[in-house]
Order: sequence, then structure tokens, then C-alpha cells
Amino acid sequence: MPKARETVLEIDLKALKHNYEYLKSKLNNNTKVLAVVKAFAYGSDADEIAKYLQDLKVDYFAVAYISEGVALRDAGIRTPILVLHPQAINFKILIERCLEPSLYNAKILNEFITVASEEKQNNYPVHIKFNTGLNRLGFDENDVDTVVSIATETSTIKVKSIFSHLAESENLKERDFTRQQIERFKHISDAFTERIGYKPILHLANTSGILNYPEAHLDMVRSGIGLYGYGNSEEEDKNLKPIATLKSIISQIHTIKKGETVGYNRAYKSDDLKKTATIPIGHADGIGRQYGNKKGFITINGSKAFIIGNVCMDMIMVDITDIDCNEGDEVIIFGDHPNASQFAHTANTISYEIITAISQRVKRLIIDN
Repeated sequence: MPKARETVLEIDLKALKHNYEYLKSKLNNNTKVLAVVKAFAYGSDADEIAKYLQDLKVDYFAVAYISEGVALRDAGIRTPILVLHPQAINFKILIERCLEPSLYNAKILNEFITVASEEKQNNYPVHIKFNTGLNRLGFDENDVDTVVSIATETSTIKVKSIFSHLAESENLKERDFTRQQIERFKHISDAFTERIGYKPILHLANTSGILNYPEAHLDMVRSGIGLYGYGNSEEEDKNLKPIATLKSIISQIHTIKKGETVGYNRAYKSDDLKKTATIPIGHADGIGRQYGNKKGFITINGSKAFIIGNVCMDMIMVDITDIDCNEGDEVIIFGDHPNASQFAHTANTISYEIITAISQRVKRLIIDN
């Protein structure tokens, strides 16, 4: 990897390939893989990630919103794209760009049929989401007859898949709850298939579902965080490679006398002679204020340097008193060590939050070698 000369997020496509192949090794040969590339591919670069995975023959993509699907189409992605949380105001655009909606209640289902009919669609692929315990989006189990009735009264749509979402698949202490979700979904899918007269694609497992519940793999699995290098457990993290490394440099080194303060609100007061380094990254780049005051740390020349004082909008200051370093030296915010999970843990949060928070003003550098 090249040495950083500015704040940069390096994205390692070979690590992405490793993660994709590792996750696929857990599946039967006929199980499809849906790659979740919402939120700029979890804070990396959705266009580049999707292009690379398309070359690896991934079966499906998923995004949260229609605008994200449009951006992928504009980037040349032709693989099917599931939109997980579409809004009715954009249904016409969704159809124009050949995106496939998740429909989760009678209102949104009927609204889509109306727009699809106006657009003279026939057998337009839709995905029906059922709620099995996450209680976020989805039809209830007792809505099967209603959905089938609506879907079979029109030739405008065809149900491409039915799916649900596991709530606690990473927490093995909640096996009973997860297995109840799996059984509930199997009951729903059996009833749905019998009533509609054909078998849609069935999918339920997220990354932790792939790793922990083989019985939930069904026809297709959905992976987001696993593709980006995190398995929601220390043990599985060892089998995956973080694709993103956030780097920066030391802009300036200061010597701070005993009693002097650092940063806004004078949040750090030195208890002795200290050396500090100022790094050009801050809460506008995704490093929130919760990482300040010695909670978060970065790595300089292999040593931990704790963030002192409050995180600024564009800068952090770190304690380098016992570190041999110079202005211009590279620093690692997260990557292999600490990885994003370890970095996030210092502020009592999770890898998802820190990696998706990295601002789009941070330069992305694609590594493919």
C-alpha cells in the first residue's frame, strides 16, 4: 500500500474478492448471492465495488433508496438491483431504470401497481417483504392471503422474491429467537408459494445468518458488512479482510507545557510536558466528537496515539509523547489494526457506523493489485 500524503480511504478490491469467496464457500452451489451496496457501499465507493462484484458474477445488488440504484445504473451496472425502501414518489423513475422494489404493506403494494399499470408494465418484478420479528418493515404473517389476492388480480407485477430480515443472527445467545424467525419465514413462504402457484426466490440470511445459520440460506443470501470485512464476531473477523483503510498524516507537532490546554473548550489540560500531533481529519469527515478525550486512538508507526481534547470539524489532536514520529508521517485511523470494529468499540458503537460515516470529501483510492 502506498504511504499517505493526505487523508485518504484506501479500498482494497482483492480483500473484497477474498471476503466474497469466503462467504460463498459457506453456501451450496445453487444459492444465489445478493450484495448490499447501499450507503456508498458501506462508506467505500459503490460504483467501484458494484463493478468489481458484477465482474465476479454476483447475482443481485441491494440498495436502500431509488437514487442509489439510479447511480449504479449510471455507472454501468446491469445486474438486478433490489431497492429495499423505495418511496412511491419515485416509482416511475424506478421503472424507467429497471430497478426492483421491496413492497412491505398494502398501501405501497397498491401504489406500485397503480404506477406500473400507468407505465403499461407486464409481470414487473417485485419483492415482498414479511416481518418475522424485526418489527421494522414488512407484511404480517396473516397478510399472505391479502398479498396473493392483490398480486394475482393483475398481470402488471410478478413476485420475484419474498424475504424477511433476521434481528439477532450475530448473537448466539438469541438462537431460539432466530430459529423462531426462520421457522416463521418458512411457514410464510410455504403458504405463499402454495397460494400463488409458483415459487419465488426465498431469502432471509444476512451476513451473520450466512455464518451462523446454514438452514436459513434458502435460495439466496444477502451480505453487506461481511463483504466489507466484518463478521460481527472476533472469530469471524479473523476470516475476513477489511477492505477499507483510513489514513492521514501528521500536519504539525506541538510541545505542550504542564497546565496548557488543547482544542476547543480547553477540553484537554496537560498534567506534564507533552507532545501532540495535529491530524487533518475531524467530525466533518466522520470521526465524531465521541472519539475525543482519550476514547479513540489512531496508530502512528505501530504505536497507539490517543485523541486528546474535543474532535474538531476538520482536525484531531493526538498524544505522541512517547512515539518517535515527524511531521508528514503517515497515520492509520482504522484498517487491519485497529480495524473499524476496534476503533468503533472505543466509543461504544459498531463498525457499521464508523465506516458508513466517512465523508464523501475524503478521497477514495482504489487498490487492485
